[in-house]
Amino acid sequence: MTDHIIDAKSKPLGRLASQIALLLQGKNLPSYEPNKIGGNRVIVKNIKQLKVTGDKASQKVYYRHSGKPGHLKQKKFREVLQETPERILLSAVKGMLPRNKLRNERLKLLIIEKDG
Repeated sequence: MTDHIIDAKSKPLGRLASQIALLLQGKNLPSYEPNKIGGNRVIVKNIKQLKVTGDKASQKVYYRHSGKPGHLKQKKFREVLQETPERILLSAVKGMLPRNKLRNERLKLLIIEKDG
């Protein structure tokens, strides 16, 4: 198990998420197998200083639903960044991993350190 420490300070969200997804799958290792979890643990620091381009900071919306009629919750990027910034990166990485039984196991290897 190898640890990769990534500083998210002023890095674009999508590029950072794709880099993390590749590391979690183990595609950087010569022993890569698509049906194995991979041998990398990724630690991300300075998540609150993440950068998004264009108008995404004011226009991007995150949705949650409880499953009951009329219980759709939505928050803008800026609100989520202030309250739970790790949710932003987690959802971006989750969307870039293959949709199979290994996705949740790989996401457990992603550690997001909270800022002070």
